[in-house]
Amino acid sequence: MKVNLEVSAAILAEIVGISKRKVEENVAKLKKMGLVERVGGTRGYWVARV
Repeated sequence: MKVNLEVSAAILAEIVGISKRKVEENVAKLKKMGLVERVGGTRGYWVARV
């Protein structure tokens, strides 16, 4: 299995089989729960806090 650490919401949506909007909603929920945090701005990345 190949790991891609720079996957976009659109690509993730295609892989998982849900809409891009649902991916964004789920990331927002994870952020609110404190499980992920954003590093950097628009060109930044998400970090899992487990």
